[in-house]
Amino acid sequence: MELRHLRYFIAVAEELNFTRAAERLHIAQPPLSRQIQQLEEDLGVQLFERNVRPLKLTEAGRFFYAHAQQLLAQTAELASMTKRVGKIERKMSIGFVASTLYGMLPKVIRRFRSQFPEIELSLHDMTTMEQIQALKEGRIDVGFGRIRHEDPNVRRILLREERMVVALPSEHPLLLAKPVLSLKDLASETVIIFPKAPRPSFADQVLAAFRDRAIEPKKIYEVREVQIALGLVAAGEGVSVVPASVKGLKREDVCYMELDDPQLVSPIIMSMRMLDESEDIKAMLAMIYDLYREQNIDHFPPQ
Repeated sequence: MELRHLRYFIAVAEELNFTRAAERLHIAQPPLSRQIQQLEEDLGVQLFERNVRPLKLTEAGRFFYAHAQQLLAQTAELASMTKRVGKIERKMSIGFVASTLYGMLPKVIRRFRSQFPEIELSLHDMTTMEQIQALKEGRIDVGFGRIRHEDPNVRRILLREERMVVALPSEHPLLLAKPVLSLKDLASETVIIFPKAPRPSFADQVLAAFRDRAIEPKKIYEVREVQIALGLVAAGEGVSVVPASVKGLKREDVCYMELDDPQLVSPIIMSMRMLDESEDIKAMLAMIYDLYREQNIDHFPPQ
């Protein structure tokens, strides 16, 4: 059994379709089917129920899937950490969700580059779920996201929780109605959420906030990213609940109002591979806490 067998199996297990899995792997379907059959023969068990549509994993297949994921993640982790230990390269790839760019992340990157010019940083716009997969595959070393999602191969550090605010068109009546708003005040509005896909995402945090308070907005409008949401707000197409740091993206045609519920927050979470003890990552984490203290920003204590 080779690592490629694990990659092929995981693709089929996640797609539950040989055609889609083959497209994802950029190989033809017949060779993929043969590789999976060979894997089953080597193991002496059936991994898929092929007489149903879509495909289903057998009990043995579900067990193998969970451990195959961990093994591939550990392989990527081992390669990454070995390079660092041997000083073959001083690189760090960082994944981030777009909304974190309006908070402290740019300051973190600037200071890190200033203090560690020998480390080559690369930045990648990714959703939280994409970051988790990229970490396990060794494509990034650190991720900054907003979704609480547990994975046995990923260490997640809750840095802080950021208050949510409401973005409204500059002449919206609610701007003069009261000093702060509640989600109930938005019930008669079109609420613009982002990102539309992939999910789960910040959009689901906003939807859950309404649902937990038994509030149903007049209309939900899903868009790809925060900039589009704010553009539609400026055009008078609706309002949007956004992280407070988005206020840094100043627009004359958009105004922001506070929400009265302190529970309306969105977490900022730093993720890395579970066993990665890189000194570079430790230095970045320490720098983040230093910046929070300098800026008097509420945050959770170092873990």
